[in-house]
Amino acid sequence: MHYRQIIENCLSSHVGDAGLTDQQLRAFQDRTGPVIEKLKAQYDSGELPLLRLPEDYADLDDIEKIAKRFRNSFDDVIVLGTGGSSLGGQTLYSLVDSGFGPRKGGPDIHFIDNVDPDTFELLFEQLDLIRTGFIVISKSGSTAETVAQFIACLDRLMTLGGRDSASKHALVITEPGLNPLRSLANRLSLPVIDHPPLIGGRYSVLSVVGLLPAMIAGLDARAVRRGAKTVLDATLFSDDPTASKPAIGAAVQIAFLEQKGIYNTVLMPYVDRLSNFGLWFRQLWAESLGKNGSGSTPIRAMGTRDQHSQMQLYLDGPRDKLFTLMTLDVQGQGRLISNALVKEAELAYLQGRRMGDLLESEQRATAETLVNNGCPLRLFELDRLDEDVMGALLMHFMLETIIAAGLLGVNAFDQPAVEEGKILTRQFLSDMG
Repeated sequence: MHYRQIIENCLSSHVGDAGLTDQQLRAFQDRTGPVIEKLKAQYDSGELPLLRLPEDYADLDDIEKIAKRFRNSFDDVIVLGTGGSSLGGQTLYSLVDSGFGPRKGGPDIHFIDNVDPDTFELLFEQLDLIRTGFIVISKSGSTAETVAQFIACLDRLMTLGGRDSASKHALVITEPGLNPLRSLANRLSLPVIDHPPLIGGRYSVLSVVGLLPAMIAGLDARAVRRGAKTVLDATLFSDDPTASKPAIGAAVQIAFLEQKGIYNTVLMPYVDRLSNFGLWFRQLWAESLGKNGSGSTPIRAMGTRDQHSQMQLYLDGPRDKLFTLMTLDVQGQGRLISNALVKEAELAYLQGRRMGDLLESEQRATAETLVNNGCPLRLFELDRLDEDVMGALLMHFMLETIIAAGLLGVNAFDQPAVEEGKILTRQFLSDMG
């Protein structure tokens, strides 16, 4: 079992009037049935390629060849992209790097997803670009931030290593067809990989977009897809798809939204390796559901840190949030807290304990405190966290989001409202003269 999803503390029998009745939850679960039937039809027809990715290993050998070249050639790898072009890779890479560099001795991977000029100056000062590889990801090939990032890096790289250095250091991932990024790559003879044209950025983590950085870091891409497949199969091909974990998750989320007026959903992992998972989910949920006045606002929190920054609001502020805690069994793990250094009576509770014991207690205490205060709570319990489990979690939340969109009657795969900002950005740049 990859994970356990526990929803009992979302029910009125556990959290009183703040929770759902069994009848309310059942009604929303039943509504997921037609949505999943449509997904099954899209799987059968191939209309939604995302659903076929978990069973397809044909592309992985070619991706591994590229990953091996980057591993063997560079001390650092910079991934240029924003939104889904970056967050999926960051999420997978966090399995081996929680901020202190990779454990397996491969290159450091840096995800640059903004255009802050100070960041780029630091980048150029601190990295040896002659020993640095670049992966440039933009599905449309016209993302202003990504193209600007790439041109800035190319200019510096070619100044140091000559024009021919670009083709040895850079790789572009963009959709087939003519677009500005592909045109630039062709002009400079850069290698280009096709971004799956029918898979949007926020759903692309299981494709080359997310898996190439992961494989450069030495992660097992087959295990990621294998974990995703277990969740997909349990959802599309079970005797009762409405009882699948993603269907239940979607039913809980939308039932609270429509029945209880809960317009905020808090995802709070207690594992540093899931920190970027919260950022990935935030985009997935917000951009997929925020349409036509619908949707709920995803809030990313981190345990134990945000117990000391947000918990006061959660417990004593407006009751407008559904909480999802993600916990890992870490009891008995980690550094032993030295008895020789614990002499103060007030610290006696730490004697003989390990770091994991403290984290385990914090997880349990937060969950129980939320429930005791009438806050609806969903738990994801993990016994381990590896590529297989991460793949399962990624697929769970993608399916939960798609099913939730079906319950709301919105398109999970477009984002029409953000186009205005892109148009204005280009206009303001032009107006600068």
